[in-house]
Amino acid sequence: MSTGRRRIVLFDLFGVIARHQRPGALEKMAARCATSLDTFTTAYWAHRPPYDAGRHTASAYWTDVLRALSRPADAGTIEELRLTDIDSWSRVDDRMVTYVRDLRDRARVALLSNIPADHADAFLAAQPWLNDLDHLAFSGKIGAAKPDPAAFRHCVVALRAAPVDFLFVDDREENVTAAQAVGMNGHVFNARDELSAAVDAWL
Repeated sequence: MSTGRRRIVLFDLFGVIARHQRPGALEKMAARCATSLDTFTTAYWAHRPPYDAGRHTASAYWTDVLRALSRPADAGTIEELRLTDIDSWSRVDDRMVTYVRDLRDRARVALLSNIPADHADAFLAAQPWLNDLDHLAFSGKIGAAKPDPAAFRHCVVALRAAPVDFLFVDDREENVTAAQAVGMNGHVFNARDELSAAVDAWL
């Protein structure tokens, strides 16, 4: 170990502990907007970065999406889409939840997720065990989203550690590469057993 502090395993959320977006959710939202899936998906993701990074509210995000689709941005439609969107990102992998919780016996465990602030609040309400982790960094609340180096530096400062004390786990290679660029160790997540072996070797 490079320092006297306990090592820190820093997890991504979606695609690692939580599941990716619920199948059929984008189709449901596209139908609500009376537009094609491809057109809706393009607008949905094109306006997402400032929402993820906490620079836009949910209302501003959905207003931008609806205007891009030439649809009226009334409060009722925005709220329906917002709640459907939150639900679509609400599923967890129970086996990974158990693994992450058990890992705290051997290391400090933290979370760094690209997630809007209102999504984060809903996720925490449904998964209160997350509050037992050593730190939670949600992009919509810290004002920086991966792969922005500021997101990783936030975790370093918040946990009063050095970058080398971290093993960052994410299913997206570009995010792992960004973590390594600020001095963290990195692992691209594919499966729990593979991750377990990598964590055991690192610890």
